[in-house]
Amino acid sequence: MAWSARTAPDGMNSFLRKAMAIGIVLAVAGCGYGEAKYPKARREGQATPQYEEPETLFGEGGLTFGGGGAAPSDDSGGGIGVNSFLWRASLDTVSFMPLVSADPFGGVIITDWYSPAGTTNERYKVNLFILGRALRADGIRASVFRQQLNGAAGWVDAPIDESTATKLENAILTRARQLRIAQAGQ
Repeated sequence: MAWSARTAPDGMNSFLRKAMAIGIVLAVAGCGYGEAKYPKARREGQATPQYEEPETLFGEGGLTFGGGGAAPSDDSGGGIGVNSFLWRASLDTVSFMPLVSADPFGGVIITDWYSPAGTTNERYKVNLFILGRALRADGIRASVFRQQLNGAAGWVDAPIDESTATKLENAILTRARQLRIAQAGQ
């Protein structure tokens, strides 16, 4: 008869679980032990060597939970997963439209359909994607959708000027710069 955890006595089962847990803890704890740091080339007049930080598996700052660890090096704020200036500027820019979803960790803002005042036969919808933690021109992507009311067919997708999304992105970037300047002036 082959021995397995199912046929082991209860005391042996408990011992195996504890031994495995201790082994896993030791393996994880040993992952960062003894990391090598290599000296950088010395600059002229430098008496002592400087050592570079080794690359980590999870990138700069490592893996953190709940916003802990070192503060990010850019001005993106520590509480959300994307650039806080782009996030606030995006919300400010589309504040006249009803929101369906706003995810500050994933950087996604989705509006509901909105009809401008005095226009009952067309409506617009916007999806915004903040692509990173840096305040950069390519850090925001906008998708704008338009529909027109067509009698019996109901709401039908309608073409929209290709520059509309770019104009919206530029308006968000302008607002983000204003927010950053305002914060720096405090």
